[in-house]
Amino acid sequence: MTDAQTTDEAPRALGFSTEQVHAGYLGEGAHGARITPIYLSAGFVFDDFEQAKGRFEGTDAGYVYSRINNPTNAAVEKALADLEHGSGATLVGSGQAAAAVGLLGVLGSGDHFLSAPSIYEGTRALFLGNFARLGIEVEFVENPNDPDEWARLVRPNTRLFFGEAIPNPKNDLIDIGAIADAAHRAGVPFAIDATVPTPYLVRPIDHGADIVVHSTSKFLSGHGSTIGGVVIDAGRFDWAAEPEKFPHLHQSVPGSDDVTWVQKFGKQANFAYTRAVVAGRLGTSLSPFNAFLLQQGIETLSLRVERHASNALAIARWLEAQPEVESVDYPGLESNPFHELALTYYPKGAGSVFAFTLSGGEEAAHVVYDAVELFTRMTHIGDVRSLILHPPTTTHSKLSAEDRERAGIAPGLLRLSVGIEDVDDLIADLDRAFRVLRGEAPAALRTRAQAELTQADGL
Repeated sequence: MTDAQTTDEAPRALGFSTEQVHAGYLGEGAHGARITPIYLSAGFVFDDFEQAKGRFEGTDAGYVYSRINNPTNAAVEKALADLEHGSGATLVGSGQAAAAVGLLGVLGSGDHFLSAPSIYEGTRALFLGNFARLGIEVEFVENPNDPDEWARLVRPNTRLFFGEAIPNPKNDLIDIGAIADAAHRAGVPFAIDATVPTPYLVRPIDHGADIVVHSTSKFLSGHGSTIGGVVIDAGRFDWAAEPEKFPHLHQSVPGSDDVTWVQKFGKQANFAYTRAVVAGRLGTSLSPFNAFLLQQGIETLSLRVERHASNALAIARWLEAQPEVESVDYPGLESNPFHELALTYYPKGAGSVFAFTLSGGEEAAHVVYDAVELFTRMTHIGDVRSLILHPPTTTHSKLSAEDRERAGIAPGLLRLSVGIEDVDDLIADLDRAFRVLRGEAPAALRTRAQAELTQADGL
């Protein structure tokens, strides 16, 4: 026996790329499949009366019903929890569902919570519309990187802080650690949407976050074929410290003879409650088929995101040099006001979703948008394909002009989600679009819809 075999040292930590391939694999006893199979079954057979009873009591950890748990989903949940350094994960049907489930596990009627101002518009609508109907009030922190401002806005009924790791599309980064510390000083958890960076670029839990949500439809999957979301709990927040703030976790677990969620699950009380009561009862479960496709994407996450980020930086630098470009919102650029935060939290790259603004306004954006041929015109991010969108007339079109101006969404703003194609080809595509803008090249071929409209007009 060698010294290495007899040592009491802790096992060597695995690298991210190794972990993304192996994390979550639970084994497959029936046939020895190395990839966790798709278990497309609504329910699962009980061997006998006692096993059925035990599974509903929780003394038997087997599967009951796919709305509650499923072997395929369980493998992916374990992988995502491991990659995020969390204690548990719950897959749900979309990123929007992840935001709703993740926060409703903490918040209830009469509660108030604080949010960074730059967040996904769907999340903003969820907070201002749906949450308001439930009696939950959101307040936006104007200067999110000032911990004192968060502290000043805390009320007796404040229950949570929220932000996005890399906000889309302006990339106005938040100081994750500072906000987490401010939340904890206020005795509340910090929840963060980390969809854009993924755990490859940043693990918010390592910086103090308590709840992490993702739209798994984006970079985690990468292939753009499925919708999904995940809520990951750090398992570190002390839900027992101030019982009056989280009374639902100090109520009895159903069927547990007056044992509360905190007594039964300790610091995992919020995870258990969110999974069983919020996700389980609202029925937000992800299809095992979609979970399987997500699993395939996770296995190449680091390879893709590394390429996404390097391509994005090269394109951002190219755009910054174009005279028609007024500004480029990419924190990887040395000129960007958030560059220092990017160096702190994103040393491996600042993501690949960002905006740039043309000085020619909407008319210039219209020309460039229609002139690209390699970039796909669609509303999505995190695809292996490069995408382009005009937020002022699409994702942010429901905002007033004043609100768009306040958010920095100018008429000439275009958003890119940079893919993994050869960067020279992507720059050549943009270069041609800019030459069209300058009148130096013919316009791109019309889309089929435009051609059909023209043909119809001529009839």
